[in-house]
Amino acid sequence: MSSAKKRELLRDDKQGKIGGVCAGIANYFGWELWVVRIIAVTALILATKVTFVAYIVAWVVLDKEPKAKKSKSTYGKAGFDEDEQTIREETRIERTSDGRTIEVKTRVWEAGKAPHLAMDDIELEFSRMEKTLRNMETYVTSSEFQVLQEFKKL
Repeated sequence: MSSAKKRELLRDDKQGKIGGVCAGIANYFGWELWVVRIIAVTALILATKVTFVAYIVAWVVLDKEPKAKKSKSTYGKAGFDEDEQTIREETRIERTSDGRTIEVKTRVWEAGKAPHLAMDDIELEFSRMEKTLRNMETYVTSSEFQVLQEFKKL
């Protein structure tokens, strides 16, 4: 038999906006709170009556989360640890183009580089492309290019 703690679906009034149902669902499944809210609003738009009734029923049926059970911050991090009833953040080390090392979060929507580092890389690539383009323009407008074109016509 497993000695893992049983999770309960509870409302979280402290993190919730209206009744704490979305916050409770986010805490139960280990999801980001804003994702659950987007799903709830989308469901409310697409199936207004059913979603509204389901939300009210969940608000009435679900118990409030006791204050002693709450951890430091269960929202805004990726990865759910069932034993600790907390959510952990996972990061990886990545090296930038200029040799710096940084920690990059591994959330699904943050899988790439940090925005400022990605922008630095883009600027570097564009400056290289601009230099290449300038060299090409200089060559095409030179007299050497014109002489070579004349030889090709012969």
